[in-house]
Amino acid sequence: MESGSTNEQSLATQQEPIANATQPTDFKVWRPPRGSSTSRIATNNLPDSYFEPTTGEIMALQQSRTAARERLVDAPLRTAMIREREEKQKESKYPTTTIRVKFPDQTQLERVFPSTDKIRSVYAFVRNSLREDVKPIKFVLYQTPPRRELKVSDLAVRDKTLYQLQLAPSSVLMLSFLDESLNHKDVPAPLSEAVLALAEDLPLPPVFNETPPSEPASSSVGGSIAALAEKKIPKWLKVGSRYS
Repeated sequence: MESGSTNEQSLATQQEPIANATQPTDFKVWRPPRGSSTSRIATNNLPDSYFEPTTGEIMALQQSRTAARERLVDAPLRTAMIREREEKQKESKYPTTTIRVKFPDQTQLERVFPSTDKIRSVYAFVRNSLREDVKPIKFVLYQTPPRRELKVSDLAVRDKTLYQLQLAPSSVLMLSFLDESLNHKDVPAPLSEAVLALAEDLPLPPVFNETPPSEPASSSVGGSIAALAEKKIPKWLKVGSRYS
């Protein structure tokens, strides 16, 4: 019996690092911004109807897609192999993708993913960062505006890489829980204590001080022009002054 309990304890000890390995470690977490961010918070809680594209936006999108399709049709010399090579060259410029996930209270999680990862990697990262009691609750990641949901269940999304989803080199994704009680701006982000312990203040945007206006160069320019004019006095003027 003692040998059996010893084996169970050793097995549990061996399995413990595996569980810890799933926890995110290479990430950043930013606290909600203060002060002037209230207006930005308010816009984040607009109804979904606000993010519905207008007729003009739909027409513009359709026109851009039509133009892109015509460019492909009108380029018979560009074979599929050439286009694939060009696409791979573009993708090689962005080997990594920085994803920042913004919670309803403006807390932000940031992590760098390989651009070849799928959106499910982002979902797994976010879920592993949540409290244990919140992990079973479903959530959706989306971009806005207009609202573009990136669901793992979407066949047009789940098999594409982050680069193919046009998220590279960096993107901000909003997060919305299916439990509406977690979507209020006054509810703190339900992150685990280990994640919140690493929270930092969001860096302030750089302030560009206006340089004092330099002295007007008109005087110096005027002086140089006057000096130049004295050097280049027309001959007829010199002759006229001689007889005046």
